[in-house]
Amino acid sequence: MASSLHQVFLVVSFCASICCVSPSSLPSKGSLCPSSTKDFRSSTKDFPSSQVSSGNTNFAFRLYRQLVSKTPSQNVFFSPVSVSASLAVLALGAHAATKTQILQGMGFNLTHTPEATIQQGLQHVVRSLRVPSEGLDLRMGNVVFIKEGLQLQTSFLNDVRSLYESEVFSADFSNASTARKRINSYVEKETKGKVVDLIQDLEPHTAMVLVNYIFFKARWAKPFSPVYTSNRYPFLVGKTTVKVPMMHQMEKFAFGLDPKLNCSVLQMDYSGNATAFFVLPVQGGMRQLEQSLSSGALRRWSRSVQKRWLEVFIPKFSISTSYDLENILPKMGIRDAFGKDADFSGITKKDSLRVSKAAHKAVLNVREEGTEAAAATATKLTVRSQDGASHSVCFNRPFLLLIVSRASGTVLFLGKVENPTKS
Repeated sequence: MASSLHQVFLVVSFCASICCVSPSSLPSKGSLCPSSTKDFRSSTKDFPSSQVSSGNTNFAFRLYRQLVSKTPSQNVFFSPVSVSASLAVLALGAHAATKTQILQGMGFNLTHTPEATIQQGLQHVVRSLRVPSEGLDLRMGNVVFIKEGLQLQTSFLNDVRSLYESEVFSADFSNASTARKRINSYVEKETKGKVVDLIQDLEPHTAMVLVNYIFFKARWAKPFSPVYTSNRYPFLVGKTTVKVPMMHQMEKFAFGLDPKLNCSVLQMDYSGNATAFFVLPVQGGMRQLEQSLSSGALRRWSRSVQKRWLEVFIPKFSISTSYDLENILPKMGIRDAFGKDADFSGITKKDSLRVSKAAHKAVLNVREEGTEAAAATATKLTVRSQDGASHSVCFNRPFLLLIVSRASGTVLFLGKVENPTKS
């Protein structure tokens, strides 16, 4: 007799709270050329994660292009590593074409990179993100909620626990409201109250909910001061402007111009083991930049920016986004997982499973905090301003933001700020 079809929720939650703090001074015009700036990927060459990093990065940009195509004039923000980790857990229980589509959809050529290498590399990435780093609060984890009475394959349970240190809980999905509240409360707690009401509803036949969450909070290594924030600065949105609070400082930053992609690249480090890239295309050049994003471009930026005195203007903003990835991932080749041909017999043999929902929610805050750092650097701003510095970069029109782990070279977060007044 044919087994009943149950539904799996693949839930990806993300919260990033980026706290910026104080000022300083400047450069002459420059271009992307070799420098002594340390490549954030160089420390990963001996680890398995380096073998999957390029595929992960290209997956991030492919997913970005899918998201931006749906809403080209809106803010975009998500955590590619969170989505990848969720798909990797799902792949552990997939077989046949379902497994192949998931891994290839994640950007891997299975001829050159077997699944064992992919899982080992992603395992290293996830574990590297759990290593404590001073000045950086970064937590990432997986949790699996299983329908009461569902008999799982022992190998699947062992793999999700040993590879990704996932927690596994039993849940009564027949009481959908109680189950939903329990899952949402867990996510809200793990993201320190930033991601709330991640799951809006649960189907009656839900058999499993897979959740990946990531929380990120960091201070700039060279922070901003609220004293120098201008509260009504014009930001170009389409053919008009909106007023935004604009943070300002003068400091020595890694910076360069990429003539190939017609954009400026500003690298700002966090006090912990992470780096942000602010990428500003020439006016009217955003589409060309978006279509050209690749792991090669990111490597070029990280290796080629040069440190120089720079006057920086960056808006203070908050963004919250929600995505239904079950409508996006099939366009990236991950089709069977969501339909009647899904094969998750590696999870359970007695019931047929398919993914019915893949939800992703992201929250980002870029702001100033901390008065000691502001007082310590105010003098530097005054001193350097006397030098008559000659170059500044102002993010007063749509720009891209990438946050990268220096430990693994992984793109943690990726987005486009189209309108900083829209949260």
